Amino acid sequence: MDTIYRPQLPTRFMGFMQNPVLAIIGVIVLFVALKWGTFLFTVHQYETAIVTRFGKAIRVETTPGLKFKMPMIDAVHRFDNRILAWDGPPTETPTKDKLYLIVDCFARWRISDPLLYYNRLNDERSALSRLDDILGSETRTAVASNDLVEIVRVTKGRQPVHDEELEKSGTVLPSNLPDIELGRSAIEEQITQRARQKIEGFGIELLDERFKRSKYNPAVAEKIIERMSSERHQIASKFRSEGRGEAANINGQKESDVASIQSAATRNALKIEGEADAEAARIYTAAYASPEAQTLYSFVRRLDVARYGFSQGTTAVFSTESDFGNVLKGIGSAGIMPAPTPAR
Repeated sequence: MDTIYRPQLPTRFMGFMQNPVLAIIGVIVLFVALKWGTFLFTVHQYETAIVTRFGKAIRVETTPGLKFKMPMIDAVHRFDNRILAWDGPPTETPTKDKLYLIVDCFARWRISDPLLYYNRLNDERSALSRLDDILGSETRTAVASNDLVEIVRVTKGRQPVHDEELEKSGTVLPSNLPDIELGRSAIEEQITQRARQKIEGFGIELLDERFKRSKYNPAVAEKIIERMSSERHQIASKFRSEGRGEAANINGQKESDVASIQSAATRNALKIEGEADAEAARIYTAAYASPEAQTLYSFVRRLDVARYGFSQGTTAVFSTESDFGNVLKGIGSAGIMPAPTPAR
């Protein structure tokens, strides 16, 4: 049997490499297999890709999918199509009524023209820096052109809540809340419109800008707190003064009422006492109208004088012709018992 000769693999490879055309094709295939990623790139649905060749944009890829590029000479720049955030630094600026405020703002934006955006700004860091300049400038201008009340308040024509009972009692001061012409929302819209016109040339669309926070400068805040405290102390002093005046009126009215009541009571008491004295005098007069009663009354009065005029152990000398002597004489005569009659 004849033996079939089969060349070995190294021999075939050496024969393949000896053919120049096949060698070139093999090298290219090997290079593509190893560097396939340098020929293709992926565009996602939320981004736009710009392909540049030697730094110059040659095309813009907006549809998602697998795209082709030349290796080593082409570069891919990706830009986000979603809404992006800008959070600016706090800005200190005076208001129209000369009150310093620290205003902190934020905004939302997106890339409207990727090619223009790439040519003017190149990346997101440059875009945020440009937004800092434009929005910061417009915010300072808007704050400096309006009073503090316009920056703080939103509702136009707002009226404070009134309590009729407290207003009738005078314990609350009338509110002098000033009205606004624009309000914070209108000022934010003005800033958005003015900044939007300035950044359109950079391929950026500004969607919205809002005040996140506004506060006083710490040095100014302390003075404002002191002024508010002084105003509250003045209001408290006014209330205390009104309270003391009302207390004085109440005490004066009380003293007047007490004096009037006491005067009426004293008058009624004196009237009753006078009527009682007149009734007693009438009774005494009726009781002592007869001669016997007058004699008895005179006798009793003499005894009262003797009882209160002389204490025990007192020695006194009276004439038998005096009234008191006659009394004592009458008492002695009344006390002598008649002598018994001798029996016969």
